Amino acid sequence: MNAIISRVIDFCRRVVGGKEAQDSTLIPRDEHSISRKDISDNALKVLYRLNKAGYEAYLVGGGVRDLLLGLHPKDFDIVTNARPDDIRKLFRNCRLVGRRFRLAHILFGREIIEVATFRGSLTDNPDAARSDEGMLLRDNAYSDSVEEDALRRDFTINALYYNIADYSILDFAGGLRALKQRRIELIGDPATRYREDPVRMLRAVRFATKLDMSIAPDTAKPIRELAPLLDDIPAARLFEECLKLFMAGHGLDNFRMLCDYGLFQRLFPSLVPFLDDPKARRFIEMALENTDHRVRTDQKSTPAYLFAAFLWPLLDMRAQDILLESGLPTNDAYQIAMNEVLDDQCRRIAIPRRFTTTIREIWTLQTRLDKRAGRRAERLFEHPRFRAAFDFLEMRGEVEGKEIKALAQWWQEYQEQGEPGRRQLVSSLFEAKGPKRRKPRKRRPRKPQAQE
Repeated sequence: MNAIISRVIDFCRRVVGGKEAQDSTLIPRDEHSISRKDISDNALKVLYRLNKAGYEAYLVGGGVRDLLLGLHPKDFDIVTNARPDDIRKLFRNCRLVGRRFRLAHILFGREIIEVATFRGSLTDNPDAARSDEGMLLRDNAYSDSVEEDALRRDFTINALYYNIADYSILDFAGGLRALKQRRIELIGDPATRYREDPVRMLRAVRFATKLDMSIAPDTAKPIRELAPLLDDIPAARLFEECLKLFMAGHGLDNFRMLCDYGLFQRLFPSLVPFLDDPKARRFIEMALENTDHRVRTDQKSTPAYLFAAFLWPLLDMRAQDILLESGLPTNDAYQIAMNEVLDDQCRRIAIPRRFTTTIREIWTLQTRLDKRAGRRAERLFEHPRFRAAFDFLEMRGEVEGKEIKALAQWWQEYQEQGEPGRRQLVSSLFEAKGPKRRKPRKRRPRKPQAQE
C-alpha cells in the first residue's frame, strides 16, 4: 500500500511540473453560486443514484465552470469511482462506449449524460506511443482518487468538481483562482501536456475566445514552437475541432488568434500565402463575421459556406492558372481547380462529402450567375443553393469591386421583383447590349445563262 501511495504522490509531483501538488480547496455550498435548479434534472438523477449506491459522484468540467460564470451549460458530465460495469448495473438506460477508456452514456430521450470513471496514470514515459487520435499515450488506468482524476484534466478551470453529497465544490488545481483572473492555464508542464494531445492548443484558443479570457503566458509560450504537432492529428478529428472553432459564434476571434499562434497555418497550409493578402484576408474575415452573426441570431448556417470562403482565393488563383496554361473553357478550368483544392485540403481536414458537394455547388454557381439570358436566370434562381451562392457573390462584390458588385445588385433586384419585373430585368440585359446585327449573307454569283 505504501508503494502505491508513493507512486501516486510521485505522479502528482511530475504533473504539476516538479512541485508538490497543492492542497485541495473545498468551497461549501453557502460560498458558491451553483444551484441545483440550474443543473439538468437528468444529471441530478444520475448523481443521486450513484451516491445512494455508495459511490462518489461529481459534476465536473465545463458544466461546473459555466455555472460559476453564470452561463448555461450545454452538457453535464459526471465522474465517479464506480467502474463502467457497475454503472451499467445501476442504469437500464446505459450504453458503454469507447475502447481504450470506456465511458457510460445514460440515455434520457435526446439528452445523454456522460459518466466517466476516475482516471489515473502511474507511469510517465516521454517515449510512449501515440494513439489513433495523435495523442501521446500515458498509461490510462481507472482510479479511486478524485484528486488524481483532477490532475489528468487539461485546464485548471475544467478541474472543478461539484459534490452532490454536500453540494460543495472541490478545486484541486487553482481553477477558481483562474476563473477570477480570467486566465486559461494548463495543469502541469505545458509542453508535456501539448505533446500528450496537440489539440489542447486549439482548445486553449477556443476557451479564451468563448469565455473572454486570456491564455496564461506559460500556457501560451510553447504553442508556436509546437504547432507542427497538429500535423499528426487525424484529419477527421481536426474537422470536428474546426466546427467547434468556427461554427459556435466566435469564429472571427478564433481565426485571428489561431493565425497569431501559427495554428491556422497548420490547419490550412495552402492558404499561408493568402493570409498577408488584404483582399483575401478580408474575404475570409467577412465570411466568419457573417457566420458568427447567423449563429448568434439562431439562423441556419453551414460549414460548407465557410470552407468555400476559406478556399475561394486559392481556387480562383488556381483556376486562372489553368486557364492560362491550357486554354480550357472557364467552367472546365474551375472544375479541375475544385478537384485539386478540395482533394488537397481534405488530406488535412476531412471535410465530409455532404459538405464538399455543397462547396462545389456554391463555387460552380459563381461561374454561372453572370449568364442570365432567356430562362437561365429563372433556372439559377430556382437552384437549391442559389441563396448561399448569392450571399457568396455579394461578399465577393465587397472585396473584388465594381463588376461583381453590379452583378450582385442585379440579382438583388431580381429577387425583389415579381414575374413581370424579372422578365423586364432579363430583357434589359439584351437591350443594354443592343441587338446583334446579322451579317449579310454572301450570295453566290449567278451562273451565266446559256446562250441559245
